[in-house]
Order: sequence, then C-alpha cells, then structure tokens
Amino acid sequence: MNLKEKIRSIPDFPKKGIIFFDITTLIKDGEALRFAVDEMAKQYKDKKIDAIMGAESRGFILGAAMAYKLGVGFIPVRKPGKLPYKTCQVSYDLEYGSSSLEMHVDAINKGDNILIVDDLVATGGTAKAMAQIIEKMGGIVVGFSFLVELSFLNPGKLLEGYELHSLVEYDSETM
Repeated sequence: MNLKEKIRSIPDFPKKGIIFFDITTLIKDGEALRFAVDEMAKQYKDKKIDAIMGAESRGFILGAAMAYKLGVGFIPVRKPGKLPYKTCQVSYDLEYGSSSLEMHVDAINKGDNILIVDDLVATGGTAKAMAQIIEKMGGIVVGFSFLVELSFLNPGKLLEGYELHSLVEYDSETM
C-alpha cells in the first residue's frame, strides 16, 4: 500500500515555511490505518517491550493501537498540566519553537523496556525528549517507531545510538 498517497500536505502550518504532513487522511481510512499499525508493530513483535510511549495527540492514536497489537501497556506523554497525578517533566526544542512534556512519575519502573511511537519525526526533538524522560525514570529505550520520517531534517543525528524505524520517508520538503 502506498501510504504517501494517504497523507495530505498542508503548506505554512503551523507557521510560514513549514509543511505539515497531515495523517488524519490516513487514519480515517480503516484499511490504511490497519496496514500502517500492522507494519509498524511487525518490526517489534520479537523484541522485549514492557510498554509503548506516545506523545499527544497523534502519538496516542498510533501508540495505543500498537500497544494493543503487541499486547503491552501504553504510557501517555502530555503537555504540562494535563495529567492528574504527580508528574516528571522534560523540556526540548522543536524545529519551530520549544515545548515540554510530562508523564506520571509511576508510569515506568526501573529497567522497563519502552518503545517510543509517534506519527512523525522531523528534527527528532520530541523523540529525544521522550527518550530522556524514560531514561531519567530508569527505563530503557527499545527504539523509535514512526509512521513518517522527514529525513531531509536528519532526525537520525539527534537520535544517534537508538534504533529508528519509519514506514514513510520524505527526503525533501516537496511532495
């Protein structure tokens, strides 16, 4: 299945000069969503994974579906102030600003093997922040699984030393 055909590009969002690769057109297609989740999960079916971590909001969609498929738990990572229990936080830079993420302090036990799942990796800032919060809490990052990789932004440089897998790759800013 050609997943690129299912992804819409929106120029100048969230700010001028950025192309937003919108996966809502892919996830509304049941066959495409199932194919994407199955293919992403296939890469990790034989690895020891205790839980999958996904950042809001599209990371929740793919991460929870993969957690179900692999029979493991799901750890939500959210923007500050959105989780009801005690949290730990990490701040990071994006290609168009900066942000912070939080998770519950009891989401990861020391030695837990965690797979990070998100819809898209650009510079790798969000993904690296999730790895840092896992490692800060004593967990082990099994790897990263992305639906889309913007390889022209070289996320592998920031994520060097980690296993990285993506289904769809864009090697330039143009479709």
